[in-house]
Amino acid sequence: QVQLVESGGGLVQARGSLRLSCAASGSIFSINAMGWYRQAPGKQRELVAVLPSGGTANYADSVKGRFTISRGTAKSTVYLQMNSLKPEDTAVYFCNAVIRTRISDPFRYFWGRGTQVTVSL
Repeated sequence: QVQLVESGGGLVQARGSLRLSCAASGSIFSINAMGWYRQAPGKQRELVAVLPSGGTANYADSVKGRFTISRGTAKSTVYLQMNSLKPEDTAVYFCNAVIRTRISDPFRYFWGRGTQVTVSL
């Protein structure tokens, strides 16, 4: 069993900041990439940022220059620093990780349950 648990969401005024955290735990052999997606009401889930192990972060154009993704020293945590927030950033934010649970298994995608971020005017 693998669990991804997000925290740090909440209500913030426009131009404010929030920091999301996600911790992976359970039967983990190795983690390839970790990232963040979001889903606004009535819209499809979209990529916000992804950070491959030992690689370069990729961001959605809509958040470039405002959001920063980083991994913890334990490599099983991922953070999303969100600055200059806009009302259009309002969504449920989901943590995602590409994990191999055993050396003989392929990498699989795992998801957290999501954390709500609401940005008011």
